[in-house]
Amino acid sequence: MSKAGRPEAIVRPKAGERAFEVERLEPDPALAEFVDYYWLVRWNVTGEHRQQVVPQPRIHVAAEDGRLFVHGVSREPFFRTLTGVGHVLGAAFHPGGFRALLKSSVGAISGTVRTAEDVLGHDDRAAAERILATSETAEIVPVLDTYLLACEPEPDPTGREATDLVNEVQRRSDIVRAEQLAQRAGLSLRSLQRLFADHVGVGPKWVIQRSRILDATAAAHSGEPVDWAELAAELGFSDQAHLTRVFTQVVGTSPATYRRDPGTAG
Repeated sequence: MSKAGRPEAIVRPKAGERAFEVERLEPDPALAEFVDYYWLVRWNVTGEHRQQVVPQPRIHVAAEDGRLFVHGVSREPFFRTLTGVGHVLGAAFHPGGFRALLKSSVGAISGTVRTAEDVLGHDDRAAAERILATSETAEIVPVLDTYLLACEPEPDPTGREATDLVNEVQRRSDIVRAEQLAQRAGLSLRSLQRLFADHVGVGPKWVIQRSRILDATAAAHSGEPVDWAELAAELGFSDQAHLTRVFTQVVGTSPATYRRDPGTAG
């Protein structure tokens, strides 16, 4: 299973380093099958900082604005404006991990942001209040552990299979079509699509394309020269124009322009 997600999902990371810090933490071992990692963001900004993050195929539960919120997988760009001093603690679930808590198809919450009480049936106010009262990890991590364990997740072999397949896509940049992944999984394309809809919340085609866009983002962050036409071919795009079009939809600017941005790489 993956650890620490994909840091290249943070858009313009050099600019972000001046505004906030991110710490990644381990959940309770009893949650390890379901939760990949906890993330703690602390910030201290003068004025405001608007941060963009590229959504990935994973569900998050985060303490902010007095509640725990469940963020379903979103196809839309994610932005958060940071002001003053503050912190957010969140749980990043394995791609197939949240269904064990929800106990129904995660596709039903895709594209939504709802309170944890609404989604999971457990009042989240007290936990959120304790988490947001301090940013000391030793005090707040056990609070989130306790809340998630109260949802009584049970081992889910199918969820582990979904997670392994998403992680395979992330590891193997030569996987560029859903049919390839279905073959590797020993499933029909229709069965793979049903598995992803139920346990991940988005289809395998979206997961593959998003991972390849994050590969392109990582290339831009490297600071090294990039042959975008060559990279487009390697990542399974029909040509450079196709990569540029999809990258712009996700990040908001073309790959070449993004790489030149002083907030992108040193």
